[in-house]
Amino acid sequence: MDSDAAAYVSLALVPGVGRARLQALLAAFETAPAVLAADRAALSRIPGISPACATAITCATPAAGGRILSQAAEQGAVTLIPDDSRFPGALREIPDAPTLLFGLGNLALLDSPGVAIVGSRVHSRYGAEVCRHFAAGAARRGVTVVSGMARGLDAVAHTAALDAGGGTIGVLGNGIGVIYPSANRELYRRMSAEGCLLTEFPPGERPNAGSFPRRNRLISGLARATVVVEARDGSGALITADCALAQGREVLAVPGPITSPTSNGCNRLIQMGAKPALGLRDVFEELGMTYDDSAPSISLPGGLTDPERRALDALSVEAEHVDDLAARLKMGASEVLAVLTSLEIRGLVTQLPGKTFRRADGSFQLAE
Repeated sequence: MDSDAAAYVSLALVPGVGRARLQALLAAFETAPAVLAADRAALSRIPGISPACATAITCATPAAGGRILSQAAEQGAVTLIPDDSRFPGALREIPDAPTLLFGLGNLALLDSPGVAIVGSRVHSRYGAEVCRHFAAGAARRGVTVVSGMARGLDAVAHTAALDAGGGTIGVLGNGIGVIYPSANRELYRRMSAEGCLLTEFPPGERPNAGSFPRRNRLISGLARATVVVEARDGSGALITADCALAQGREVLAVPGPITSPTSNGCNRLIQMGAKPALGLRDVFEELGMTYDDSAPSISLPGGLTDPERRALDALSVEAEHVDDLAARLKMGASEVLAVLTSLEIRGLVTQLPGKTFRRADGSFQLAE
């Protein structure tokens, strides 16, 4: 066990020790072990270190940091400190930069060009369709999709990016090994294997009310631009937009009906000067990248069952009632409905009113 690394981890996780205080301590004592070995009086002489903070530091031990390093390794995660070459460069200079990160999965994604795609947990069908359009379109063109692994549009964005064969980063409001919400268990597995999970919370730490607003600065910080798809007034997605503005990053918002509560936040962002996200071209302009409007080939996700493939092949962009599709496929209506529901969850099929369905890929055309 690297004693310097263990001491640094323990020090970085002391409550109240942020980047500024950590830098002041290391400048004064030179090494993390030396900081932990210092007495309360010596610590209190450092500018910015209050008596309460000094007391908390004296209670920290390298052994505690060593246990956290071991727990991270047991989860398959990598512990990242700012001088590690794998620490994401985009997060080094943001306000309130993290002093410690834990990453699981493809860490190369951390320094790839990214776009944050965020939205409310409670969303409309329109919001989900728009979210898939932006996430899949960006992922197919080599842009990493960043979001917060929450229920709702965050999960839609991650899933669409993975299904498109692209990269995606999920920033957690809890420690590695904690699956929250529990409904995202399969998504957590896929992100670990195919994408990347990132957090500043130690392994096993449960989420709390303050952890999600805090993680939002990392979502926007990893991305060159943030797209808010749908957001009710007071939504956490609006906190991410505020973080992006504070970091000097671009913010785009998807306009929606003025009668829809889920679009209130986005419409207000546009009213205050955010760029309307009318298509992928708008997003790529804010990323400073050339938008290729040639339609990329769509690769269907693996693991589709034979009934799912048959149903997908039979559907077109024109809506069809489940009973008519069942008759064409010579299957029971309840069986076809279950198949279509599974395809809808994966973003391959869109359900319309009256139990009618259509293919999702290629059917939704935004202004380019």
